[in-house]
Amino acid sequence: MSKYYKVELDSPIGVIEILGNEDVVQSILFVDREDAFENQDDVPSVLLDCRNQLLEYFQGKRQTFTFHFEYCGTPFQQSVWNSLVCIPYAETASYRDIAITLQKEKAVRAVGNANGKNKLSIVVPCHRIIGSSGGLTGYAGGLWRKEWLLNHEKKFKETK
Repeated sequence: MSKYYKVELDSPIGVIEILGNEDVVQSILFVDREDAFENQDDVPSVLLDCRNQLLEYFQGKRQTFTFHFEYCGTPFQQSVWNSLVCIPYAETASYRDIAITLQKEKAVRAVGNANGKNKLSIVVPCHRIIGSSGGLTGYAGGLWRKEWLLNHEKKFKETK
């Protein structure tokens, strides 16, 4: 049985908790706390790499992520998450776009449900999903974070 580790990051949009084992990151989620806890001393390098890459993302220095992560979900959920990773930095898509990509046009609601179960915030960019009308739709981290992330990416894409 694998040991699990946690590292936290104070970000411009709140505390982010990163969970994983010696080999992979399994969860990157916002937590409702003012400040990050002090990190453990024995945190595996993959979690530290994740934390450092997220810091670079928030500084506008990183647009893609290279650390190892793992999805925990059904095959359909994983196919949705794989599609999310293909949405380019600072661009958006709709649930319908993802359903069409998966050749399951009628699965728009199921795509939305899978999107909401994503546990790898920012890295699997569910914040890049908007409504078919172009408006912001739900985001587990809160719509204000989603708007911040989209504006952040747009700002740094324009400066590259």
